[in-house]
Amino acid sequence: MQDMKPEDLASDNYQDTSLKYFDGSERRILYTEIETEFPDGCLIVSRTDLEGNITHVNKSFVVMSGFEEDELIGQPHCILRHPEMPPAAFSDLWKTVSSQKKWHGYVKNLRKDGGFYWVYATVIPNIRNGEIISYTSVRRKPSAKKVAECIELYPTLF
Repeated sequence: MQDMKPEDLASDNYQDTSLKYFDGSERRILYTEIETEFPDGCLIVSRTDLEGNITHVNKSFVVMSGFEEDELIGQPHCILRHPEMPPAAFSDLWKTVSSQKKWHGYVKNLRKDGGFYWVYATVIPNIRNGEIISYTSVRRKPSAKKVAECIELYPTLF
């Protein structure tokens, strides 16, 4: 994953931080307070390999993330990780899906332009002959009440 660049952002008013990922890599993250509202009736769908690298995205994913499809395919799904998301949420996600169970949660995603969008995510392990072969994630519009709860809770989980 490449570091984010100021020229890719939708605003000159941004925060700058570095995120360390599960594999030990780090990435410069630039983020703004610009929210993209999740459209009614929209579903974001993606599929990843066992390591979390994106293998498929739908058009809604491309639109909401601000990335082009070819910029997403092959990248780790954590390219969308917003710095205000507690690592514990993703630890729980991987623990759950690795045990062949479905995971649900509210996620604040980072856009390519530094903005963000909230989703209610469901991640499902794709199992064939008793083995996980990939993961599918479906995201939909979250309830405003649940997002407000997450905004209060998530800073306490760091």
